[in-house]
Amino acid sequence: MSRTPASEVGAHNARVKAARRLRKRAIRSRERLFLAEGPQAVREALGRPDSVVEVFATADCAARNGELVEAADAQGVGWYAVSPVVLSSIAQTVTPQGVVAVCRFLDREIGGLLADRESTAVPPLVVVCADVRDPGNAGTVIRCADAAGADGVVLAGSSVDPYNGKCVRASAGSLFHVPIVAGVSVAEAVGELRRAGLTVVAADGSGDTDLHRTDDAGLFAGPTGWLFGNEAWGLPAEVTALADAVVRVPIYGRAESLNLATAAAVCLYTTTRAQRRVVEGD
Repeated sequence: MSRTPASEVGAHNARVKAARRLRKRAIRSRERLFLAEGPQAVREALGRPDSVVEVFATADCAARNGELVEAADAQGVGWYAVSPVVLSSIAQTVTPQGVVAVCRFLDREIGGLLADRESTAVPPLVVVCADVRDPGNAGTVIRCADAAGADGVVLAGSSVDPYNGKCVRASAGSLFHVPIVAGVSVAEAVGELRRAGLTVVAADGSGDTDLHRTDDAGLFAGPTGWLFGNEAWGLPAEVTALADAVVRVPIYGRAESLNLATAAAVCLYTTTRAQRRVVEGD
């Protein structure tokens, strides 16, 4: 470990107070800062240059995760030792994991979502969440999108704040990997994807055709934007009307439906497989 803080900072320290206030959405929005909690999230945050402002950690956590201290030191990020009690006052979980980072907002404008694509061989794949309210679901969709190699996630309409603590934790670090857009209408998001040449597909239980038949027809082989709806009521008719196709995930057993994150994972992996199959010539 390249350095250790000289002493602990207390509950009344100005930086601790400022970090604690970021648990409120209004303060996060004003400061454009949010909290990432736990070694995994902090590791991924430090892996994205200029994302982390400062880190608060207990001595035990710092001793177990020396690579995090070294990464923070290499980037000139402030590292502050705090007691478990002070750490708990900043963290948003019942049993904190000993470290919390203050991070800068990551979202970008919808028009620049595909500007920094790492691969141009595989067609673009983008996820639009329409009025997705549950932070755990939203975070898990971000994680699924990251795993499937998607180029971005748009939290449109009245969707949850991507910097909500539960959403950040549910993303398991993927929030720092996938470009994020927030604060746009569903119509604006769909319009932008269309202008970028993507076919927009809505996932809905009452879809005209099922996912497998749509895949067999070759719809997913090109640039694709997926539209996923609210956990309780799905996609209203005015939103599905914006899509080029409305597709349902087939249910072969007796389950009434799939939850949002599971359906998103199935749809995204079906699409990325189709896209990569064309590129790889299979």
